[in-house]
Amino acid sequence: MAKLPGDNLKAAEPILGDNNVALPAEWRDFLALTKPRVMSLVVFTALCGLLAAPGYIHPVMAFIAILCIAVGAGASGALNQWYEADVDAKMDRTSKRPLPDGRMERENALYFGVILGAFSVGIMAVFVNWISAGILAFSIFFYAVVYTIWLKRSTPQNIVIGGAAGAFPPVIGWAAVTGDISMLPILMFLIIFLWTPPHFWALALFMKTDYAKAGIPMLPVVAGQKTTRNQILLYSIILTPFVIAPWALGYTSYIYGAASIILSAIFLFLAVQIWRNDAINVEGMKPEKQMFAFSILYLFALFALMALDRQIL
Repeated sequence: MAKLPGDNLKAAEPILGDNNVALPAEWRDFLALTKPRVMSLVVFTALCGLLAAPGYIHPVMAFIAILCIAVGAGASGALNQWYEADVDAKMDRTSKRPLPDGRMERENALYFGVILGAFSVGIMAVFVNWISAGILAFSIFFYAVVYTIWLKRSTPQNIVIGGAAGAFPPVIGWAAVTGDISMLPILMFLIIFLWTPPHFWALALFMKTDYAKAGIPMLPVVAGQKTTRNQILLYSIILTPFVIAPWALGYTSYIYGAASIILSAIFLFLAVQIWRNDAINVEGMKPEKQMFAFSILYLFALFALMALDRQIL
């Protein structure tokens, strides 16, 4: 059998019992492979895309579509952790995941991810439609192969390009209802795509040491903190018109329009605070931590308001 990346690391080896038998992983370990926190954002944005779409979908079909998207996201997470077990073992933030902590054999994570991916795409194709299934399959491939295997360890633009992987869920939700793709789901995709760099670079600034230790070429590691702060401000400025565009183009009412302007103003204010900050130590990176926390609330609020607004219209 071919040797997997990081097999030589002790942290990635299975825990052995008294009789030198590998201890079986618990269900919690398999759940951890799916990255539940990331999955919650995926499910939420997919649901918003589904609710924002015109037309009718039977509640059972809607449930199946969201379930498939959730399982597909879990497959992406499992494949990501399978490939990155060696890197995760070097980072404090990820060292207690099932693989680097030795609670699971790496092959099991690979099989688990492949089975979840095949199941989610297959069920989506049979019970919903082929367009949504095709986009789901591509999103799994993009996250597991394009982002995890190709981009993450090779370029500081990993988050910029790889951000597309997390931007597909609302498009899939929309396609599950309509069977096609139009301008609004494209805007939803672009909002997440452009939101991802400032969100993750804010995290990378105060987690720089962890990324450097693991050899991940995140922007603060290879280009420095000043360049990263400049990029956070730049992407925040570029993001703003796309956030307001659904209202400006008539897809939502003034309810979303007013909220998007207010929320974006706060987001830009935090980006400016980061740009002005010259702290090197983590203790001085309060604006970065505030941006990271608010950015999650920002995206949740925007998509919730968009879906609600579309339901009212």
